Amino acid sequence: MDNQTRDKLEAAAWRSFIEHLQIRKDVQNIDLMNLSGFCRNCLYKWLLAAAEDQGVKLSKEDAIQAVYGMSYGEWKTNHQTKATDEQLRLFEETKPLHSEISGHR
Repeated sequence: MDNQTRDKLEAAAWRSFIEHLQIRKDVQNIDLMNLSGFCRNCLYKWLLAAAEDQGVKLSKEDAIQAVYGMSYGEWKTNHQTKATDEQLRLFEETKPLHSEISGHR
């Protein structure tokens, strides 16, 4: 497969993934982190890093909007629930497996 085709397919897969996460507002970021080591915040940070690597100007707010489909404040107000003690325990337990970018920016 040539690079242009691969890029188009990867971009389409990214858009489908983001759309799915925007539909599944019930899935909490802490659960994503605990199970997979990344969450929506990691995704927007990866998008920012990719833009920076490519010399594309992208604000943090625009990256958040692209991933969440809304501002982070709106997300927190309307969809984020308080983490349970068990979620917080798992978060600490799985920290070594979290995405390296999760602590940046």
